[in-house]
Amino acid sequence: MTLTGDARQTSNRIDFSRRDSVITRIGQAFRDGRGPALLGLAIVVGIIAGYATLGLRLGIGWVEQTAFGATEERLASTAANLPAWRLVLIPVITGFVIAGLLGIGRRLGLSPDGRGLGVADVLEARAVKAGRIDLRTGLYSALLSAISLGGGASAGREGPAVHLGATLASALGRWFGMAPRGSRILLACGAAAAVSASFNAPIAGALFAFEVVLGHYALRSIAPVATSSVVGALIVRHHFGQAPVFGVPEMAAASLWDFPAAAVLGVAAAGLAILFNRGVIHLPPLFAGWSERFHIPSWLLPIPGGLAIGLLALMAPEILGVGYEATSNALATEYTFGLLLLLLVLKTVATIISLACRFAGGVFSPSLYLGAMLGSAFGIALTILTGDQTAGPGFFAVIGMGAVAGAVLGAPLSTTLIVFELTTSYEASVAVLVAVSLATILSQSTLGGSLFQLQMRRRGYDIAGGASRLVLQIVRVRDVMEPLGSWGEESVPDGTCLYEDDTLGRAFAVLDAEQIDSVIVRERSDAQAVTGIISKSDAQAAYARRLAEISEEEHR
Repeated sequence: MTLTGDARQTSNRIDFSRRDSVITRIGQAFRDGRGPALLGLAIVVGIIAGYATLGLRLGIGWVEQTAFGATEERLASTAANLPAWRLVLIPVITGFVIAGLLGIGRRLGLSPDGRGLGVADVLEARAVKAGRIDLRTGLYSALLSAISLGGGASAGREGPAVHLGATLASALGRWFGMAPRGSRILLACGAAAAVSASFNAPIAGALFAFEVVLGHYALRSIAPVATSSVVGALIVRHHFGQAPVFGVPEMAAASLWDFPAAAVLGVAAAGLAILFNRGVIHLPPLFAGWSERFHIPSWLLPIPGGLAIGLLALMAPEILGVGYEATSNALATEYTFGLLLLLLVLKTVATIISLACRFAGGVFSPSLYLGAMLGSAFGIALTILTGDQTAGPGFFAVIGMGAVAGAVLGAPLSTTLIVFELTTSYEASVAVLVAVSLATILSQSTLGGSLFQLQMRRRGYDIAGGASRLVLQIVRVRDVMEPLGSWGEESVPDGTCLYEDDTLGRAFAVLDAEQIDSVIVRERSDAQAVTGIISKSDAQAAYARRLAEISEEEHR
């Protein structure tokens, strides 16, 4: 049968219509973050975040090779053979470079807070910013981290890697115009792939994303996050092989006495985590206050910070950089009891100074380092007391590594699985679970949360209090009020008012304190024009609606 010209045109129009309809449905699936579309994006995120993590790792290595003549795997032993003047000069030069970059970043809006970004910023993006992270700021922060860590600053590379992976995932979500829920899942996918590529530990990477970043295990997020984590691990295994980050020697079988000893080590790990977290939380604002008092721009802090790190390195070069070689040496029981205690103290001080002086980096690697030193020292002391009746210092170095990291990060399950994937030892994993449980309970009951939760609380967001408290802090009056337009001067009531940028929690407090059912809303400006009115019933309805949305997201 032959179609006429009009019929062919009609047929083409129908085909185009169907094609456009399919494209529209596919686009909507990506925007909503549904099923196969989200899984496909998760694979892309895994590839991007995996290679970004490798790029960060290579960037740090290039700076280390240029500055010290060795990469992370041999940094401590190579630095020990350098002349003293060079050991001090390298961190000082790094401080000058970072100070200059922070100053440029503040002027260009690339580093508005004058610091590098990390896991807490990813949590803020998930909880407050609908899964959005600025791409330029994230990439600039990664550059700061590569130079800081490669130049000797005592911090971790996993936090910057998590932020970089989440940044790229967020950019992909924005490009597809994804809804907030899908953007938050992609954010977790980027974090999972980064942790997985950092430690070559895909199970731990996925669990870290659920435990720390998302804060829930909703069924809809499990497949994409797990997929991204596996892809990140496959990438690092393709390029660097299947060897774990730390060289963990074969451990002796654990006896029944080793598990009560692990509990004692967990209590010691809690004390160390409390000290470390308090230092990381309280010293940055203290240093910033000092710089303001002496009229020194805060972006110049890396210069004296670099000098302090260099002087500490004269006593123990093992404190420089990420610290993977020293951590591996502690696991292999190559350090004496006295040296372990010295490294424990100096690394704690060096890391807190590095972060307080605005060097970019994270706390994951330092917490593993400190835990390995503490556990190895504990194991040596236990061996002296009991003879050969324990599994030995190497066993307890692994336990301490997991216990301190889990307590610092607030991620006991993730760190337990990292230990399992590093050692493939069921006994060690059980002992870590005992120690990290005690360490986490004691540290969080003392401090009121993990390090990341405490950092968020300083920004005004209590994520440890759950959704019921967080909603009161993130929903603004302008989101709830009824707009009234322009009022005449005679019509504007005097007395109590709220401002558009006030939180929902403040609105409830004012309405309850004044025992009123509604209150006017003004714009926060010199004119303070009235822009709306908010009633208690509208505020309560908005609160309930937001809680319902969060509950659905966390359980479906």
